[in-house]
Amino acid sequence: MQLFVVSAPSGAGKTSLVRRTVKELSQLSVSVSHTTRGIRPGEVDGEDYHFVNRDVFEQMIEAGQFLEYANVFGNYYGTSIDVVKAMLAIGIDVILEIDWQGAEQVRKSLPDAVSIFILPPSRAALIDRLTNRGQDSAEVIERRTSEAIDEMRQYQHADYLIINDRFDEALSELKSVIVAQRVGQSRQAKLHAELIESLITLKP
Repeated sequence: MQLFVVSAPSGAGKTSLVRRTVKELSQLSVSVSHTTRGIRPGEVDGEDYHFVNRDVFEQMIEAGQFLEYANVFGNYYGTSIDVVKAMLAIGIDVILEIDWQGAEQVRKSLPDAVSIFILPPSRAALIDRLTNRGQDSAEVIERRTSEAIDEMRQYQHADYLIINDRFDEALSELKSVIVAQRVGQSRQAKLHAELIESLITLKP
């Protein structure tokens, strides 16, 4: 099974794209990250994130329980390695929705992971999306915009690049990447070994 890593600056729309992709494609799941940031209105613990305090998170770091983790805007975010391995083991493709720091860690430890970077269509669109959330102060938005510019420079390290201008087009492109990986020769040969053998073996 395949591990996909989706990264983007805050406000690029990766969460909406990932959620729709998981809804529309079978055998695909998002690994729910742990975080120390506060829960936002409408979020559900265990579905959006596993919300834990800093002490618990740092204990998990010491125990080597994270495939990747990063400190973003003063809060920790991390992916449980056991959860990812368990889903892959039962035949489910997994998407990690993480920042570029985490993506870099995953690429080093799991080089077969497929990385996808999502960019907004313009800087103005990015700022509009951050502002229209209505969740952050002007100071926070300014800081997020500044850091987003640094984050966007990391696109060059990804295997695929998607510009999220028209949502439906970006969604189609993200789904296409996943489907293309699923029909790769090595994966198909493994999944359908018996069929292929019956097709190419000369019978006496």
